[in-house]
Amino acid sequence: MNLRQIEYALAVAETASFTRAAERCHTVQSALSHQIARLEEELGAPLFERSSRRVRLTPAGSAFLPAARQLLHAAQCVRDEVAAASGQVRGNLALGVISALPQLDVVALAAAFQRCHPRVQASIAMGLSEILLVDVLEHRLDVAFVGLWPGETLTDVQALLLAEEPLMAVVAPSHPLAMRSALTLADLAPYPQVDYFAGSRARRQTDEAFAAAGSSRRIAFEIGHVELLARLVRQGEAVGFMPTGTTAAYADLTAIALTDAPRRRVYCVWGQHPTPAAAAFVEAVRVHVAGSASPGLPSGHGSASM
Repeated sequence: MNLRQIEYALAVAETASFTRAAERCHTVQSALSHQIARLEEELGAPLFERSSRRVRLTPAGSAFLPAARQLLHAAQCVRDEVAAASGQVRGNLALGVISALPQLDVVALAAAFQRCHPRVQASIAMGLSEILLVDVLEHRLDVAFVGLWPGETLTDVQALLLAEEPLMAVVAPSHPLAMRSALTLADLAPYPQVDYFAGSRARRQTDEAFAAAGSSRRIAFEIGHVELLARLVRQGEAVGFMPTGTTAAYADLTAIALTDAPRRRVYCVWGQHPTPAAAAFVEAVRVHVAGSASPGLPSGHGSASM
Protein backbone atom coordinates (compact mmCIF):
# COMPACT_ATOMS: atom_id res chain seq x y z
CA MET A 1 0.00 0.00 0.00
CA ASN A 2 1.31 3.45 -0.88
CA LEU A 3 0.07 7.02 -0.71
CA ARG A 4 -0.57 7.23 -4.45
CA GLN A 5 -2.91 4.24 -4.31
CA ILE A 6 -4.76 5.81 -1.39
CA GLU A 7 -5.03 9.11 -3.25
CA TYR A 8 -6.44 7.34 -6.30
CA ALA A 9 -8.99 5.43 -4.23
CA LEU A 10 -10.17 8.60 -2.50
CA ALA A 11 -10.52 10.34 -5.84
CA VAL A 12 -12.75 7.54 -7.15
CA ALA A 13 -14.84 7.62 -3.96
CA GLU A 14 -15.31 11.39 -4.13
CA THR A 15 -16.05 11.61 -7.87
CA ALA A 16 -17.92 8.27 -8.19
CA SER A 17 -16.07 7.77 -11.45
CA PHE A 18 -12.78 6.20 -12.53
CA THR A 19 -12.64 8.59 -15.50
CA ARG A 20 -13.11 11.76 -13.42
CA ALA A 21 -10.75 10.43 -10.75
CA ALA A 22 -8.02 9.89 -13.35
CA GLU A 23 -8.50 13.42 -14.63
CA ARG A 24 -8.30 14.81 -11.10
CA CYS A 25 -5.13 12.86 -10.38
CA HIS A 26 -3.56 13.77 -13.74
CA THR A 27 -3.06 10.19 -14.82
CA VAL A 28 -4.56 7.78 -17.35
CA GLN A 29 -7.52 5.68 -16.31
CA SER A 30 -5.77 2.35 -16.93
CA ALA A 31 -2.95 3.26 -14.54
CA LEU A 32 -5.38 4.41 -11.87
CA SER A 33 -7.49 1.26 -12.20
CA HIS A 34 -4.38 -0.92 -11.99
CA GLN A 35 -3.19 0.77 -8.79
CA ILE A 36 -6.61 0.48 -7.14
CA ALA A 37 -6.77 -3.20 -8.10
CA ARG A 38 -3.39 -3.73 -6.42
CA LEU A 39 -4.63 -1.89 -3.33
CA GLU A 40 -7.77 -4.02 -3.17
CA GLU A 41 -5.66 -7.16 -3.54
CA GLU A 42 -3.45 -6.12 -0.65
CA LEU A 43 -6.43 -5.20 1.53
CA GLY A 44 -8.17 -8.44 0.67
CA ALA A 45 -11.49 -6.81 -0.18
CA PRO A 46 -13.02 -4.82 -3.05
CA LEU A 47 -13.46 -1.13 -2.32
CA PHE A 48 -15.86 -0.36 -5.17
CA GLU A 49 -18.82 -1.89 -6.93
CA ARG A 50 -18.30 -1.25 -10.62
CA SER A 51 -20.97 -1.22 -13.29
CA SER A 52 -21.34 0.32 -16.71
CA ARG A 53 -23.49 3.09 -15.24
CA ARG A 54 -21.93 3.99 -11.88
CA VAL A 55 -19.30 3.33 -9.26
CA ARG A 56 -20.13 3.09 -5.59
CA LEU A 57 -18.41 2.10 -2.38
CA THR A 58 -18.65 -1.37 -0.91
CA PRO A 59 -18.95 -1.72 2.90
CA ALA A 60 -15.18 -2.28 2.93
CA GLY A 61 -14.73 0.90 0.90
CA SER A 62 -16.83 2.91 3.35
CA ALA A 63 -14.70 1.60 6.22
CA PHE A 64 -11.54 2.45 4.29
CA LEU A 65 -12.34 6.15 3.67
CA PRO A 66 -11.89 7.75 7.13
CA ALA A 67 -8.54 6.06 7.80
CA ALA A 68 -7.38 6.82 4.25
CA ARG A 69 -8.15 10.50 4.67
CA GLN A 70 -6.24 10.54 7.96
CA LEU A 71 -3.22 8.91 6.33
CA LEU A 72 -3.09 11.44 3.50
CA HIS A 73 -3.59 14.30 5.95
CA ALA A 74 -0.77 13.00 8.16
CA ALA A 75 1.55 12.60 5.18
CA GLN A 76 0.86 16.16 4.06
CA CYS A 77 1.45 17.41 7.59
CA VAL A 78 4.87 15.73 7.64
CA ARG A 79 5.91 17.48 4.43
CA ASP A 80 4.55 20.83 5.54
CA GLU A 81 6.03 20.62 9.04
CA VAL A 82 9.49 19.96 7.59
CA ALA A 83 9.08 22.99 5.31
CA ALA A 84 7.83 25.10 8.22
CA ALA A 85 10.90 24.18 10.26
CA SER A 86 13.00 25.88 7.60
CA GLY A 87 10.81 28.97 7.66
CA GLN A 88 8.45 28.13 4.78
CA VAL A 89 4.67 28.00 5.12
CA ARG A 90 3.38 26.07 2.13
CA GLY A 91 0.80 23.51 1.05
CA ASN A 92 -2.94 23.60 0.47
CA LEU A 93 -5.42 25.53 2.59
CA ALA A 94 -9.06 24.48 2.21
CA LEU A 95 -11.53 26.96 3.71
CA GLY A 96 -15.29 26.64 4.19
CA VAL A 97 -17.75 29.43 4.93
CA ILE A 98 -21.48 29.85 5.51
CA SER A 99 -23.40 32.19 3.21
CA ALA A 100 -24.29 34.72 5.94
CA LEU A 101 -21.00 35.82 7.51
CA PRO A 102 -20.86 39.61 7.95
CA GLN A 103 -18.26 39.41 10.73
CA LEU A 104 -15.40 38.53 8.42
CA ASP A 105 -14.55 38.95 4.74
CA VAL A 106 -13.00 35.52 4.27
CA VAL A 107 -12.12 36.20 0.63
CA ALA A 108 -10.19 39.38 1.51
CA LEU A 109 -8.48 37.67 4.44
CA ALA A 110 -7.49 34.67 2.30
CA ALA A 111 -6.10 36.98 -0.38
CA ALA A 112 -4.04 38.91 2.18
CA PHE A 113 -2.84 35.64 3.68
CA GLN A 114 -1.76 34.33 0.29
CA ARG A 115 0.21 37.49 -0.38
CA CYS A 116 2.15 36.85 2.84
CA HIS A 117 2.51 33.13 2.09
CA PRO A 118 2.68 32.78 -1.71
CA ARG A 119 3.52 29.06 -1.51
CA VAL A 120 0.11 28.32 0.02
CA GLN A 121 -2.66 27.45 -2.43
CA ALA A 122 -6.06 28.32 -0.96
CA SER A 123 -9.54 27.16 -1.91
CA ILE A 124 -12.86 28.45 -0.56
CA ALA A 125 -16.13 26.51 -0.47
CA MET A 126 -19.55 27.66 0.72
CA GLY A 127 -22.00 25.42 2.53
CA LEU A 128 -24.23 24.78 5.52
CA SER A 129 -22.62 24.62 8.96
CA GLU A 130 -23.24 20.92 9.51
CA ILE A 131 -21.58 20.01 6.20
CA LEU A 132 -18.61 22.27 6.87
CA LEU A 133 -18.08 20.77 10.34
CA VAL A 134 -18.04 17.23 8.94
CA ASP A 135 -15.60 18.32 6.26
CA VAL A 136 -13.24 19.69 8.93
CA LEU A 137 -13.47 16.46 10.93
CA GLU A 138 -12.79 14.36 7.83
CA HIS A 139 -9.90 16.59 6.63
CA ARG A 140 -11.64 17.85 3.49
CA LEU A 141 -11.46 21.35 4.98
CA ASP A 142 -8.71 22.86 7.11
CA VAL A 143 -10.68 25.79 8.54
CA ALA A 144 -14.39 26.63 8.46
CA PHE A 145 -16.64 29.46 9.58
CA VAL A 146 -19.96 28.24 10.97
CA GLY A 147 -23.07 29.58 12.71
CA LEU A 148 -24.66 27.62 15.56
CA TRP A 149 -27.54 27.84 18.00
CA PRO A 150 -26.09 29.15 21.31
CA GLY A 151 -27.08 25.98 23.17
CA GLU A 152 -25.11 23.75 20.82
CA THR A 153 -21.63 22.49 21.67
CA LEU A 154 -18.74 21.71 19.37
CA THR A 155 -16.82 18.44 19.71
CA ASP A 156 -13.53 17.14 18.34
CA VAL A 157 -12.51 20.50 16.86
CA GLN A 158 -10.79 23.65 18.03
CA ALA A 159 -12.81 26.85 17.85
CA LEU A 160 -12.60 30.61 18.08
CA LEU A 161 -15.82 32.48 18.88
CA LEU A 162 -16.26 35.39 16.49
CA ALA A 163 -19.67 36.76 17.47
CA GLU A 164 -22.99 36.14 19.12
CA GLU A 165 -25.86 38.06 17.60
CA PRO A 166 -29.66 38.12 17.38
CA LEU A 167 -31.61 37.38 14.24
CA MET A 168 -34.06 39.90 12.79
CA ALA A 169 -37.23 39.39 10.80
CA VAL A 170 -36.94 40.54 7.19
CA VAL A 171 -39.91 41.35 4.97
CA ALA A 172 -40.58 43.08 1.68
CA PRO A 173 -41.38 46.82 2.01
CA SER A 174 -44.93 46.06 0.84
CA HIS A 175 -45.51 43.40 3.53
CA PRO A 176 -48.22 44.13 6.16
CA LEU A 177 -45.59 43.97 8.92
CA ALA A 178 -43.14 46.34 7.24
CA MET A 179 -44.29 49.41 9.21
CA ARG A 180 -43.76 47.78 12.62
CA SER A 181 -40.73 48.89 14.65
CA ALA A 182 -40.58 45.67 16.70
CA LEU A 183 -42.22 42.26 16.66
CA THR A 184 -42.52 39.08 18.67
CA LEU A 185 -42.30 35.60 17.21
CA ALA A 186 -46.02 35.21 17.91
CA ASP A 187 -46.68 38.20 15.62
CA LEU A 188 -45.10 36.23 12.76
CA ALA A 189 -47.17 33.06 13.28
CA PRO A 190 -50.01 34.00 10.87
CA TYR A 191 -47.59 34.62 7.99
CA PRO A 192 -45.82 32.05 5.81
CA GLN A 193 -42.07 31.93 6.40
CA VAL A 194 -38.88 31.05 4.55
CA ASP A 195 -36.11 29.32 6.51
CA TYR A 196 -33.20 26.94 6.12
CA PHE A 197 -33.69 23.21 5.58
CA ALA A 198 -35.28 21.29 8.45
CA GLY A 199 -32.61 19.66 10.62
CA SER A 200 -29.88 22.11 9.66
CA ARG A 201 -28.02 24.06 12.31
CA ALA A 202 -29.18 27.35 10.78
CA ARG A 203 -32.79 26.18 11.08
CA ARG A 204 -32.30 25.10 14.67
CA GLN A 205 -31.67 28.71 15.71
CA THR A 206 -35.25 29.67 14.80
CA ASP A 207 -36.89 26.35 15.69
CA GLU A 208 -35.55 26.56 19.25
CA ALA A 209 -36.69 30.16 19.61
CA PHE A 210 -40.23 29.43 18.41
CA ALA A 211 -40.43 26.41 20.73
CA ALA A 212 -39.29 28.52 23.69
CA ALA A 213 -41.92 31.14 22.83
CA GLY A 214 -44.63 28.48 22.56
CA SER A 215 -45.53 29.72 19.10
CA SER A 216 -46.26 27.70 15.97
CA ARG A 217 -45.41 28.70 12.42
CA ARG A 218 -45.76 27.64 8.79
CA ILE A 219 -42.67 27.17 6.65
CA ALA A 220 -43.60 27.85 3.03
CA PHE A 221 -40.07 27.65 1.60
CA GLU A 222 -36.86 25.89 2.64
CA ILE A 223 -33.51 27.15 1.32
CA GLY A 224 -29.78 26.60 1.77
CA HIS A 225 -28.34 30.05 1.00
CA VAL A 226 -29.07 33.54 2.34
CA GLU A 227 -29.34 34.95 -1.20
CA LEU A 228 -32.23 32.58 -1.97
CA LEU A 229 -33.89 33.65 1.28
CA ALA A 230 -33.63 37.30 0.25
CA ARG A 231 -35.01 36.63 -3.23
CA LEU A 232 -38.07 34.86 -1.80
CA VAL A 233 -38.70 37.59 0.77
CA ARG A 234 -38.60 40.19 -2.04
CA GLN A 235 -41.62 38.48 -3.61
CA GLY A 236 -43.67 39.63 -0.61
CA GLU A 237 -45.05 36.20 0.15
CA ALA A 238 -42.95 35.16 3.15
CA VAL A 239 -41.13 36.40 6.24
CA GLY A 240 -37.46 35.46 6.64
CA PHE A 241 -34.76 35.70 9.30
CA MET A 242 -31.26 37.13 9.01
CA PRO A 243 -28.49 37.81 11.52
CA THR A 244 -28.36 41.48 12.44
CA GLY A 245 -25.03 42.02 10.70
CA THR A 246 -26.26 40.44 7.47
CA THR A 247 -29.29 42.70 7.02
CA ALA A 248 -27.12 45.68 6.00
CA ALA A 249 -26.27 43.90 2.74
CA TYR A 250 -29.99 43.75 1.84
CA ALA A 251 -31.07 47.39 2.11
CA ASP A 252 -34.05 46.79 -0.19
CA LEU A 253 -35.63 44.58 2.47
CA THR A 254 -37.16 45.79 5.74
CA ALA A 255 -35.43 44.40 8.83
CA ILE A 256 -37.43 44.41 12.07
CA ALA A 257 -36.13 43.71 15.57
CA LEU A 258 -37.62 40.79 17.51
CA THR A 259 -38.12 41.10 21.25
CA ASP A 260 -37.68 37.33 21.67
CA ALA A 261 -35.21 36.97 18.82
CA PRO A 262 -33.44 33.73 17.89
CA ARG A 263 -29.69 34.03 18.40
CA ARG A 264 -26.64 32.45 16.81
CA ARG A 265 -22.96 32.10 17.57
CA VAL A 266 -20.39 32.36 14.79
CA TYR A 267 -17.20 30.33 15.12
CA CYS A 268 -13.98 29.76 13.26
CA VAL A 269 -13.25 26.03 13.62
CA TRP A 270 -10.28 23.85 12.70
CA GLY A 271 -8.94 20.36 13.37
CA GLN A 272 -7.06 19.11 16.40
CA HIS A 273 -3.84 18.76 14.39
CA PRO A 274 -3.76 21.64 11.88
CA THR A 275 -1.23 21.88 9.10
CA PRO A 276 1.25 24.79 9.33
CA ALA A 277 -0.79 26.66 6.69
CA ALA A 278 -4.01 26.16 8.65
CA ALA A 279 -2.35 27.18 11.92
CA ALA A 280 -0.95 30.33 10.28
CA PHE A 281 -4.35 31.21 8.81
CA VAL A 282 -6.09 30.75 12.17
CA GLU A 283 -3.52 33.08 13.70
CA ALA A 284 -4.33 35.62 10.98
CA VAL A 285 -8.01 35.33 11.88
CA ARG A 286 -7.18 35.75 15.56
CA VAL A 287 -5.14 38.90 14.85
CA HIS A 288 -7.94 40.30 12.67
CA VAL A 289 -10.54 39.63 15.37
CA ALA A 290 -8.40 41.19 18.08
CA GLY A 291 -7.87 44.32 15.99
CA SER A 292 -11.43 44.69 14.75
CA ALA A 293 -13.50 47.62 15.96
CA SER A 294 -16.74 45.99 14.85
CA PRO A 295 -19.30 45.61 17.67
CA GLY A 296 -20.16 42.20 16.28
CA LEU A 297 -16.70 40.88 17.12
CA PRO A 298 -16.31 40.16 20.84
CA SER A 299 -12.92 40.70 22.42
CA GLY A 300 -11.19 38.35 24.81
CA HIS A 301 -12.38 35.11 23.20
CA GLY A 302 -9.52 32.67 22.69
CA SER A 303 -9.55 29.29 21.06
CA ALA A 304 -10.32 26.07 22.81
CA SER A 305 -10.64 22.40 22.04
CA MET A 306 -14.33 21.54 22.19
